[in-house]
Amino acid sequence: MAGARTVLLPSGVAVPALGQGTWGMGEDPGRRAAEVSALRAGLDLGMTLVDTAEMYGDGAAEDVVAEAVAGRRDEVFLVSKVLPSHADAAGVTRACRGSLRRLRTDRIDLYLLHWRGAVPLEETVGALESLVREGAIGSWGVSNLDVDDLADLPPGPGPQTDQVLYNLSRRGAEYDLLPRCRELAVPVMAYSPVEQGRLLGHPALRDVAAAHGATPAQIALAWVLRHDDVIAIPKASSRAHVEENAAALELDLTAEDLATLDRAFPPPTGKRPLEML
Repeated sequence: MAGARTVLLPSGVAVPALGQGTWGMGEDPGRRAAEVSALRAGLDLGMTLVDTAEMYGDGAAEDVVAEAVAGRRDEVFLVSKVLPSHADAAGVTRACRGSLRRLRTDRIDLYLLHWRGAVPLEETVGALESLVREGAIGSWGVSNLDVDDLADLPPGPGPQTDQVLYNLSRRGAEYDLLPRCRELAVPVMAYSPVEQGRLLGHPALRDVAAAHGATPAQIALAWVLRHDDVIAIPKASSRAHVEENAAALELDLTAEDLATLDRAFPPPTGKRPLEML
């Protein structure tokens, strides 16, 4: 069962190591039924962490999520995000209310600052903490924040996660961000863990996949999930794709596999700017 493996957030809440992303959903009405079906299939397989954002489809992805989780809200750990342009004290509250309305729920389990903008982090965090006290959100976190950004967060309760771009071809975070998050006991949430499919034709990935009787996508996901404090949130738009993703949790990559992948996708040897998509 995909949901059997969990990652512990600083709050003590255990969430599935493999969740579901929704970037790009809700943008084509002709795909809506398949997207809803895919998300529901993921819930059935234990992939009950669902990540979305007000930015995705200008709220349309949140509307798709609402339909998918209807009648099953209490099974789901809902993650959404506020845009940095809405990250002032009043804007965070307005944005959260909008997301709650589109998601058709009374709470967002984890609400993230999508990336750092011009609003002081102290003001944003203060607004997020107010929403926690109100019960509108269960907790807050950040996305696309590098080590220096994390150091600029105000004292007090810290983020539950830092959601960043992390996959075989985007390994810069391994140099300093992943170690720093580990020191802070803050799990990383990896978005685009298969680089939106662009990785999948790589010969090394295909060779490792063939050795396991698996697909390249499953190997790429298993590679991200080799850390016990990293959550992966791939998007899948069909039930078959969801089932393929879920099976990645059953794969154990060997030292030889990891060495093969390291040769093809070398780890960083110095600081790199945090990448975003």
